[in-house]
This record gives sequence, structure tokens and C-alpha cells, in this order.
Amino acid sequence: MSQQTYHITTFGCQMNKADSERMAGVLETLGYAAAEDEFVADLVLYNTCTIRDNAEQKVYSYLGRQAKRKHDNPALKIVVAGCVAQQQGEQLLRRVPEVDLVMGPQYVNRLADLLAQVEAGNQVAMTEPTHILEDITKPRRDSDITAWVNVIYGCNERCTYCIVPSVRGLEQSRTPEAIRQEIETLGRAGFKEITLLGQNIDAYGRDLKTNLAALLRYIHDVDGIERIRFATSHPRYFTEELIATCAELPKLCEHFHIPFQAGNNEVLKRMRRGYTHERYRDIIALVRSYMPDASITADAIVAFPGETEAQFEETLQLIRDIEFDAVNTAAYSPRPGTPAATWEEQLSEAVKSDRLQRINRAVAQSAAARSQRYLGRIEEVLVEAANPKRPDQVSGRTRSNRMVFFEGDLQRWRGQLVPVEIREARAFSLSGQLMASPTLQAVG
Repeated sequence: MSQQTYHITTFGCQMNKADSERMAGVLETLGYAAAEDEFVADLVLYNTCTIRDNAEQKVYSYLGRQAKRKHDNPALKIVVAGCVAQQQGEQLLRRVPEVDLVMGPQYVNRLADLLAQVEAGNQVAMTEPTHILEDITKPRRDSDITAWVNVIYGCNERCTYCIVPSVRGLEQSRTPEAIRQEIETLGRAGFKEITLLGQNIDAYGRDLKTNLAALLRYIHDVDGIERIRFATSHPRYFTEELIATCAELPKLCEHFHIPFQAGNNEVLKRMRRGYTHERYRDIIALVRSYMPDASITADAIVAFPGETEAQFEETLQLIRDIEFDAVNTAAYSPRPGTPAATWEEQLSEAVKSDRLQRINRAVAQSAAARSQRYLGRIEEVLVEAANPKRPDQVSGRTRSNRMVFFEGDLQRWRGQLVPVEIREARAFSLSGQLMASPTLQAVG
């Protein structure tokens, strides 16, 4: 009998990508091999996102194609994991009865047990809140250079637009010992960079009587790991202790992803974000007082219910004032079960489209201005891949998370930290020349 194969399609955030790597590890432990093509795989798994409606609709489109496949091949297993699975539960099975297993994010580490139930002939939906078990399965990492490490699951915030707390559950921190053990394994395997992940990572340790700054100090000396990042931060919990710790520890990258969502206090209040734009500006000023060159990226939502033109202009002004290195932008999308979805002041698609285009222009201008500071500097770049548009070039990222392209031999430099002189600066990427000297020169 030929080996069974699987294919995982991942939608959405970094947390989902990390979950998919863990589920791939479970499947390979069970004897499955990865398949490039989802239409030949014996098991198809969709790890879903419900942050915006279009991501959810895309999942149903994919499921429709697989349901047709299953009519010709009843042995095909279809699994829906992630946030749409959690939100829809058994309703998803009624809508697409060909699906074998629906499982929420809290069940990622129990995939093997759930598949055993499917093998026994059951159709399974597991979405009840549960304690997340510490996982001993080795994830199948998409990279062998950089790795995600989950440190806290769930979220206790109740932003009025966000469905995450209801689909990912309440906060649950992993123990520092378990996190360090995973990072040590990565260091021994040759990984150079890790990103600690949490839906609200600055809340790490509230349930364990510790905090993120203490965790960073605890894991900092792991052999082999050269760079440490973390995401996603919440302004309410981004403390001076955390900033000072990042400035003090040499492996901590000078890049902070701190969503602001809106630049107007009334909108922030209606979003239930728990801070003002003045407080947000103070946090960024504090970061830059400790690390003047730090890269600041963020998330923003435009056309939130009731947002006026004047309030939107305040968001544009915040972007101009702070000069972000990048901002992930989105037009507000009502999500079922969230307070904002029921409000009457929903804005038109035309307004959403207009404001999204305008904020994207402001972000591109800000990013282009920020990129100019790299010109003529020598930056440490972790080489990861070939430039898909130029086979003679390789690509990697600076400590500040800027993509850099330069001419070089991928086989020689992949996984290495190399000095690159920056010759060209675009809004979201840089180009340069590899320095002849193997030692990294100081950044100007």
C-alpha cells in the first residue's frame, strides 16, 4: 500500500502558520507524507481564519471543490481547523457534510486522537473550550532558518470588532521551561532566528505570575539562536520594563509590531481598545528614546462603524506623525457575534474602499521616507531565499525586519548573517552589495 499523503492550506495570521506546522508534525508522526497538490492528497486540511469575511468565504469555495472530489473518492479525509471551524462548529458539518473533522485552535495538539475517531467512522466536531496540552510533537517547520514559537494562546481582550477571543479562547501561557526547551531544540537544529507568538503577547505570564520581559531574559542565552522577535503587542501592556529589556538584550531585534487600529480617541473607545492616541504616541516615543533606530510596524482598521471623515483624518495624521516602517491596513469587516457588527452606523463599501486607498498611500509614503535612513549603511542580513524575480540575487531581512536583496550565491550564504551595504531604498525593501569583509561593521 502506498504512503498516505496530506496537504495543509493556511489562511490568516502567524499563529495559524505556527499551528499548521504543528499539525504537519502530527501527520508526519502518523506516517503521512506532504503532498504539493491538494487535489492528489489523501488528507486535506484547511487551517482557517475568520478575521475578515472574504477569508471565510474563500474557505467555503475551497471546501466545495474538495467535496466534489470526495464523491469520486470516499476515502478522502477533509479536515477544517482554525477559527472558522471554532466559530461554525457542527453548523459547518451541516453546510458541507463531506467534511470529516472540524476542530478549533485549542485542539491542534489533539489532532492524532481526533483522526483516530474519524478512522473509526465518526464525523467529529471539537470546539468546546479546553485546556491546551503541552505538545511533544516536533512541528514540520516551513523554514530551517527562522521559526515561530507560541508562548501564549488565546486573548482576554474584548475589542468590539474582533472575534478572536471567542474562537481562540482565554489566555493560557506556556511555562517558561517548556518554551526554553523548544527554543533549545531549535538552536541545536541550526535555526538562527525565532519569533515568539501570542495574540496579545505582552500579556504573557499574567496567569503564571511572570511577564514577557522575564521570559526574554530567561531564554536569551540559548546557544545557536542569534535573533529573537515577538508579536503581536497591545499598547495597554507594552511597558517600559519590556522596552528596557529589549534595549539591553543584544539578540532582541529592534522591531516592534504594535497595532494602533485608529488615531481618534472616540473611535478607539468604541473599539474598546483601552488607550488613547496620546498614550500610543507616548509608547512609541519611549521606544525611540531607548532605541532611536527601532522599526515600528502596526495594524489599522479604517471605516469602523460611525467613523467620520474628520476622525479618519486623525488616523492619517498619526501615520504621518509617527512615520511607521509599515502598517497592515484593512477596511472594517463585520464579524458575527461581535458588538460592532450589530451597530447601525455601518459605512458603505465605497467609503471603505476610498479610505483604504488613502491610508495605503499614507503608509507607502511613510515607509519610503523611513527606508531612506538605510542608504549607505551596512546592515546585518540573515539570508533566507533566492529573489524570485532575479535568480542571481538572494534575499534576507535586517534586524529591523526590512527585506534586502543582493547578488550572491544562495548555497553559500543561506542561513548566514552577512554584512550588506545598502545602495537602494524602496518603501518596503532594500537592495545592496555584500561586503567583502566577513565581519559585520557597525551600523551608522
